[in-house]
Amino acid sequence: MTADGTRTSPPTLHDVARAAGVSLATASRVLNGSERKVAESFRERVEKAADELGYTANASAQATARGTSAVIALLVADIADPYFGQIAAGVARGADAEGLIVTVAITERDADREAKILRALRGQRPRGVILAASRAETADDRTTAELAAFAPLGGRTVTFGEGGDRSIRIDNRGGAERLGREMAALGYRRAIAIGADEGVRTSDDRLAGFAAGFGDSGGRIERVYRGSFERESGAASMTTALTEGVDAGTLVFALSDVVAVGAMTAIRDGGRSVGDDIAVCGFDDVPVSRDVTPRLTTVRVPLADLGYEAFRATVDAEWQQPPLELEVVVRESTPGL
Repeated sequence: MTADGTRTSPPTLHDVARAAGVSLATASRVLNGSERKVAESFRERVEKAADELGYTANASAQATARGTSAVIALLVADIADPYFGQIAAGVARGADAEGLIVTVAITERDADREAKILRALRGQRPRGVILAASRAETADDRTTAELAAFAPLGGRTVTFGEGGDRSIRIDNRGGAERLGREMAALGYRRAIAIGADEGVRTSDDRLAGFAAGFGDSGGRIERVYRGSFERESGAASMTTALTEGVDAGTLVFALSDVVAVGAMTAIRDGGRSVGDDIAVCGFDDVPVSRDVTPRLTTVRVPLADLGYEAFRATVDAEWQQPPLELEVVVRESTPGL
């Protein structure tokens, strides 16, 4: 303290305990997230004293004492993609209820970057790691090794697909197969598909499922264009398709709503119309699919709920993923023939 009573160093846990009139152990249980119960009257006094003193718990010290920190690390490919934004919202909902913090890292679907991020996260000792980015069919050895390295530190890893301690599973193939059947039932017989690079599991499963459902019902995919999960990829692939020629009444299946929106833009820019001229459908049912004109036919995936389940998988010892229902939603972008 200075002569006028001004504090020159940050308040300590001892200061909080003294101001609240409780033992150091009680103050620690309240402020460091101990699972041991503390009487509500003591909790209120400790929290009030901490607020008045401006005390902030030392996260590094907590991580050292517990083995893990109060952090959930979420790795996504692209935070601008609403697919990952919805998942992040679900993870954040779960973390907030448990008093945990979510940190987000961007992998850009780069295996080297993904492994480096995981290695750096080890030093923070997160309570859990959620890897939500779409991955190649064969997981990169570096990522697999980095995920395994969290086990001795007490953190649990959860992946969308194979690779972690626990997995979040989406029936991409089954959902796309049902979409293919529904599109054939509307009278479509010719289709163009837009996917990501071969070997990316989500894309491959969705393309294979749509081809099976559409083909079994009398339809045929005439061309497949490969790119990425970005809107620009959908636009570029559709522009190429239009240059090569697209007959009226053709259906375009895009591996995601974001890619589908890019394709719709290219169709308009090419002087064609979406719907009666060239039909378009996607996958995911992100909010933008309901805002575009015409509204986009898609497969509804409860992404925010999946994010919440991914969080629960990191903290619940007995967690099991509940059944996931995917729903085909037919809208004006596929009016039928």
